[in-house]
Amino acid sequence: MHDIRAIRENPAAFDAAMARRGLSGVSAELLAMDEARRARITAAETAQAERNAASKQVGAAKARGDDAEFQRLRDLVAAKKDEIARLEDEARAEDAQLRDALLALPNLPLPQVPDGEDEADNVEIRRHGTPRTMDFTPREHFALPAVEIGMDFATAAKISGARFVILSGAVARLHRALAQFMLDVHVAENGLTETWTPVLVRDEAMLGTGQLPKFGEDSYQTREGWWLVPTAEVTLTNIVSDTIVEESYLPRRYVAHTQCFRSEAGSAGRDTAGMLRQHQFEKVEMVSVVRDEAAGLAEHERMTRCAEGILERLGLPYRTVALCTGDMGAGARITHDIEVWLPGQDAYREISSVSYCGDWQARRMNARFRPEGGGRPEYLHTLNGSGLAVGRTLIAVLENGQRADGSVDLPEALHGRLGATRLDARGELV
Repeated sequence: MHDIRAIRENPAAFDAAMARRGLSGVSAELLAMDEARRARITAAETAQAERNAASKQVGAAKARGDDAEFQRLRDLVAAKKDEIARLEDEARAEDAQLRDALLALPNLPLPQVPDGEDEADNVEIRRHGTPRTMDFTPREHFALPAVEIGMDFATAAKISGARFVILSGAVARLHRALAQFMLDVHVAENGLTETWTPVLVRDEAMLGTGQLPKFGEDSYQTREGWWLVPTAEVTLTNIVSDTIVEESYLPRRYVAHTQCFRSEAGSAGRDTAGMLRQHQFEKVEMVSVVRDEAAGLAEHERMTRCAEGILERLGLPYRTVALCTGDMGAGARITHDIEVWLPGQDAYREISSVSYCGDWQARRMNARFRPEGGGRPEYLHTLNGSGLAVGRTLIAVLENGQRADGSVDLPEALHGRLGATRLDARGELV
């Protein structure tokens, strides 16, 4: 959420940043709502002062026997009470209207974010690894003989519908090993705190990280009103909601492995084959909480490297891109996407998105810190990123390790965990 005082102080800068998001003239409407709200507050304060003054004069009028003045003042006090109540109600309504308008707006992109309309305008930052040359036509993950027995879409569709899968046997074990590998690296080498969180959350938690009010259709809600988390970003970031932490507490770096649930609204016809885009999937999510923009930008680079490091340890080629203004999520000020090479698609596909959100989320969830040198509490700055999407990492391991006979060579980093080096064409670990 944005600070109305900052908009008031420099509406031109705010509008210029919003224009990069495709929104024009935003500040005028916000400032009109703000002015009306402030006018009601001022009027209520004036009416309260007039009521207080009249109240003081009531006794004096009675003492001197001026019944007419006494009655006039009593009527004035009663009228001012009603006026104050009306003005305060109007101010609260206008404050709620302004808050709703601010909550619906995306974050301001940083100056270094490239301008653009969609993913075609994203800018590549770097590449790592060279896609392997195969002397056969590479298959997509779901078409590999080694995988077919352990990746069942038909039965999942019978039980749950489209965009679900049942993993079994060696494929399920490989999927689990990948998640554990990611967690172990992030905890032991990257200094993140392993965390286990709920997957059902309240409206306030979704509002705090920006999934509500605008993007509710992208998630699932239960009859009881809880939301199924689209990512552990929601729970990990909300650890500091409605809290004032000490500056010495910072930075905080969390990591969690959870189930994630997304309705995939608007993705009809996209990635319908295989398990690239599912309603239910697993992700190892990283969240960092820091004190300010300087720390946030440094942490953004650090988190990007944490995610890239997992791919490097698994021997998977990837590229890192800076998202343009038109492709960046609503809550981000800057985002790096990491795209892994999938030979079956002959393309790089997103496997991690690492975003710095500034104080946009912290303002929504009232998350602050107390400076060590004293002074008023300040809003925290938050970051989030996949480290990595487990299912997509499974896809990348299978497709990059495939052989002509349909078997799969496994990354060396997983050999000890699995007690095997290969998934043979029958779907067994050997």
